[in-house]
Amino acid sequence: MIVYGKSCHLPIKLKHRAFWALSTVNVDLTKAARKRYFQIHELEELRDAAYSRSLNFKEKTKVLHDRRLKGGKLRSKWTGSYLVKEVFPYGVMELENPDN
Repeated sequence: MIVYGKSCHLPIKLKHRAFWALSTVNVDLTKAARKRYFQIHELEELRDAAYSRSLNFKEKTKVLHDRRLKGGKLRSKWTGSYLVKEVFPYGVMELENPDN
């Protein structure tokens, strides 16, 4: 019968058999833990290497992209000083150039 919320107690016969099985297999948990520790560090090194490679790739791609951009594309088309003649709704303004 299973009772929820109560701790499970195995009969002594089963406890002895389980202990005997573990002792015959001779499981060395320190070796397994050490192996897992090295595996985790190896995965972290691989992740760091992949991150640096992707960062280098992004930088090279940005340089190539910036080289293809035409310089005037991002510069402001407005030069000189202008007077605001009238302001319309939604930020539209009529400008007046004092030179012309």
